[in-house]
Amino acid sequence: MTVDVVVVGVGYVGLPLAEAVAGAGLSVIGYDTSPRVAAEIAAGRPHVPDVSASRLRAMRANGFTVTTDPEVLGGAETIVLCVPTGLTTAGGPDLAAVRRAVETVSERLAPGMMVIVESTSFPGTTDEIVRPILEKRGLTAGTDFSLAYSPERVDPGNRRFGIRNTPKVISGHTPSCAKRCAEFYERFVDTVVIARGTREAEMAKLLENTYRYVNIALVNEIAIFCDRIGVDVWDVMHCAATKPFGFTPFAPGPGVGGHCIPVDPKYLLDKAEREGALLGVVHAARLVDDRMPEHVVERVTRLLAEHGKPLRGAKVLLLGVSYKADVPDTRESAAIRIALRLRALGADLSYHDPVAETVPELGPPVADLDATLRTADVAVLLVAHRAYDHGHLASTARVLFDVTGRVPGKEVVRL
Repeated sequence: MTVDVVVVGVGYVGLPLAEAVAGAGLSVIGYDTSPRVAAEIAAGRPHVPDVSASRLRAMRANGFTVTTDPEVLGGAETIVLCVPTGLTTAGGPDLAAVRRAVETVSERLAPGMMVIVESTSFPGTTDEIVRPILEKRGLTAGTDFSLAYSPERVDPGNRRFGIRNTPKVISGHTPSCAKRCAEFYERFVDTVVIARGTREAEMAKLLENTYRYVNIALVNEIAIFCDRIGVDVWDVMHCAATKPFGFTPFAPGPGVGGHCIPVDPKYLLDKAEREGALLGVVHAARLVDDRMPEHVVERVTRLLAEHGKPLRGAKVLLLGVSYKADVPDTRESAAIRIALRLRALGADLSYHDPVAETVPELGPPVADLDATLRTADVAVLLVAHRAYDHGHLASTARVLFDVTGRVPGKEVVRL
């Protein structure tokens, strides 16, 4: 079976990409090692928030399927790797999924194919890890097949920017590889930016997310300091954000989470350490961001004490456990770290989230939100999902601690 494109890894990055490819008139099939993902797609149920059920049905009607059979790779003209890159239990880069995917591709690689890596990793990954695996059966990148790197820029839940209107950085192992890669993405992306090489493109992706990581750390540290001196950090942020130049607003919060922001800077730090370099600003940001969940726990403890309750035995309700608003993904969620810490300190913990799935470490969520709001000693809004009626939360909860800065009213305690 021949197909224009096979997307390897049909998740938050892969499924929207497959939709964009299909919309450009190319035939596309998804390959995923998860039978659950394949079954969900076959049933017409999208498992990521950026592709609706109706749009998935349209894709399916045009021939899109997801298979767990790797033999589909052998008939592809272009293969795009969208597999996750996370962290090991020791906190270092985990490229196991990338290595497995590349090995699977290499076994079916044929002359004339193009392989594009979208998975985020440190500079040198495409050339030093991916290329040798692909070439070990005798084919040469840039001669027998095309090899390119184009970092994914998916922002789950973003209603303003998607694949079409987000500029796409691309690179190639050779100029001809880059040219072919650019021609591929130009079919469904408005603006294509060609990097000097794969290392530059890999580094650009790490810089983008490390920029956010550092700035989030800055406002989180300011929030901690404002709490110490009795200053309203949200008013500070509002006033500073009115400056039309020289300032980009970032909001403080419970800590960073998701598949990119808390992970990518650690790839950068690991690469720097191996190269004998010191990225002091990034390291300092990591210390601040890692501290934020504990700061939230300290605030909850202090708030309970002000109402005459010790944390041990207190009923604490967490509102929102995904890593960001309106997205079900709980990977690296700061809310889960906060929950586990509160439970370890003896709190009678419960949680609610209108979009996230059940978190195994925390058990099932509460079934009756209003009843739990009325009986909890403190409710903590960690994620401002659109499904939450903020005014209702404030009027129903006995005490509401708003970490998001979204709930109006003087009776609400804010971060």
